[in-house]
Amino acid sequence: MRAGRERRGTPIDLLVIGLGNPGEEFARSRHNVGYEVVTELARRHGARLKKSREQALTTEVNQDGRRLALAMPTTFVNLSGDAASGLVRRYGITDPERIVVVHDELDLPGVVRIKEGGGLAGHNGLRSITQHLKTQAYVRVRIGVGKPPSKEQGADHVLKRLPKKERLVLEVAVQLAADAVEAIATDGVAAAMTAFNGR
Repeated sequence: MRAGRERRGTPIDLLVIGLGNPGEEFARSRHNVGYEVVTELARRHGARLKKSREQALTTEVNQDGRRLALAMPTTFVNLSGDAASGLVRRYGITDPERIVVVHDELDLPGVVRIKEGGGLAGHNGLRSITQHLKTQAYVRVRIGVGKPPSKEQGADHVLKRLPKKERLVLEVAVQLAADAVEAIATDGVAAAMTAFNGR
């Protein structure tokens, strides 16, 4: 990973990338919880996400003296790496541990977990990011959306909107995931993992 020439001044402290699919038909689906977390973080800081050249909606906020870049790729999930590589160059990121990817996970229904590095758990968005950045050492905030009834129903499970009861559980998880990102920014990954992974 190399910092690009575009960034002027001090590199950003943390790049937060929320995964999801663009388009109204995918809004509030299980696959778009990463988008929802970034949207919530921007709302908390009174910031507005705007289109950027990096195939993403982006904004910058301050969290307890730390500068965060918030981003939502406008590509589909399985092409998230296209945006991630441009964002890494734009914000001068050379250490993958300063990248936080927020995404859905089929296990752990309604649960939020922080993970540093590790496998891809079959997630095409993570696969694309790993291919483009040539590392798996970035941090993940995983939001459990539950497994589909069968493997064949996997795509429908993550792309369709949720029943009201499930939606309420997921909304709580989105708030918790936003808290987790803020904790990573303020206290570091290790402390945030201790605080959130035991819940």
